[in-house]
Amino acid sequence: MPQRRIGSLSVSVVGLGCNNFGGRTDEAQSARVIAAAVEAGINFFDTADVYGGTRSEEILGRALANQRSEVVIATKFGMAVGPGKAGAAPAYVKQALEDSLRRLGTDYVDLYQLHRPDPATPISDTLASLGELVQAGSIREIGCSNFSVEQLREAAVFATPTAHFVSVQNEYSLLHREPEMGVLGECQRQGISFVPYFPLKMGLLSGKYRVGSPPPAGTRIGGMPVERQQELLGEATMRVVEDLRRFAQARGRSVLELAFGWLLAKPAVASVIAGATKPEQVFANAGAASWALREEEVGEVDQIAPPPEAAA
Repeated sequence: MPQRRIGSLSVSVVGLGCNNFGGRTDEAQSARVIAAAVEAGINFFDTADVYGGTRSEEILGRALANQRSEVVIATKFGMAVGPGKAGAAPAYVKQALEDSLRRLGTDYVDLYQLHRPDPATPISDTLASLGELVQAGSIREIGCSNFSVEQLREAAVFATPTAHFVSVQNEYSLLHREPEMGVLGECQRQGISFVPYFPLKMGLLSGKYRVGSPPPAGTRIGGMPVERQQELLGEATMRVVEDLRRFAQARGRSVLELAFGWLLAKPAVASVIAGATKPEQVFANAGAASWALREEEVGEVDQIAPPPEAAA
């Protein structure tokens, strides 16, 4: 599988999101999914301390114990994992990393990401603490998630050679194009890699859901309350999905392949993170990276799923 750069790291253009591990998938099934990812050429595994009630890190660490030097492990901190365990204050940053290292069974994290901004802590303090951990060899690179343009710019003011964000992970898909309102442009200006999450928009771009049909049993949306299903599967949204499906099928492709290929056509995008509960989903996601959309195809897609009106 092709690879791109996140700072000094070389990552597969499709990554495995590990948010299902310890929750929707038990350890045995999670291990099968991880093994499928390795077989498919995926070397980038993205987890967080809160995933699976902290079990995701444990499961991932055990599954990759014999391949640690061959993979890139990204995890996150900042969301509440227990009483007094949240945020980005310097003392907690160090404690959170120690906890993640223990659960992962490793002595370093390749990409350590602030899961969301902490309004109670100056970003200068957080970066200084992370920089110390980089110098200590416990972290290779630093990233952030759910950051706005303004927050990226503020972080840049306090950046140092050892304490600077090399990536930002925000939601981005054909059905959620908010990053085009400024964050993507800021990433290019600063040389920051962009890592989209929810590339299939809760599965809407997976091909599972069809206009006028109830969500299939066992799917994420199928397990949601009826009101939430109706919100996600609204007529306007599903009309766009159907048009995207027809566009892809006319080229011998699936809407899932379009979702990945379209994201990877964006210059700032380094790797597309997608979760999976079954090995076959991993192989489908990995295979989707083979569609390199031409410029005219990207333009045609914009006519189906229009971009935001203006970008900062």
